[in-house]
This record gives sequence, C-alpha cells and structure tokens, in this order.
Amino acid sequence: MTLEGLAERVGSSKSYMWEIENKEVVRPSAEKLAMIATALDTTVEYLLAGDGEKEEENAEDIAFFRKYKKMAAPEKERLRRILDALDDD
Repeated sequence: MTLEGLAERVGSSKSYMWEIENKEVVRPSAEKLAMIATALDTTVEYLLAGDGEKEEENAEDIAFFRKYKKMAAPEKERLRRILDALDDD
C-alpha cells in the first residue's frame, strides 16, 4: 500500500503519514493509530512494537492467522490435526 493510499483510508494527508513513519517526535492519537492499524490489517500493538526481530516474528504470525481466519472449517481442522501431530514430539 502506498502512503497516499493509506492516507486516504485513514482520512489524513500523505505528508502526515510520512511524518508518522519517518519522524520520532510525531505522536498520533490513539484513534488515528487504530485507524492506521485497521487500514494495514494489523494491530496497534504491532505498530508500537520497538524490537525489529519481534516485529518480524509478529508479522509472520499475523499473516498466518489472517490466512487461517479465511480458511474453510475442514481446512482449519486439518491444520489443527497437523499441529497436534507435531506437538507429540
């Protein structure tokens, strides 16, 4: 998603989105953070995380669960059985 697209989705300017992304001193409101998180299909907690490695792990988990939520019930059950089998180690 482009900065312009994000700005349109959250009702802000492209320059304000750039400032949020690139400057340390900008402090958007909780409401604005929630709107940005929704537009990016993530959580406010993920946006606020400071540890790059942790963010990467969270991004993978978020992507996995996003896909999981869209799966049909039989696919979800199959994944659960696979996880159960792996957990038997």
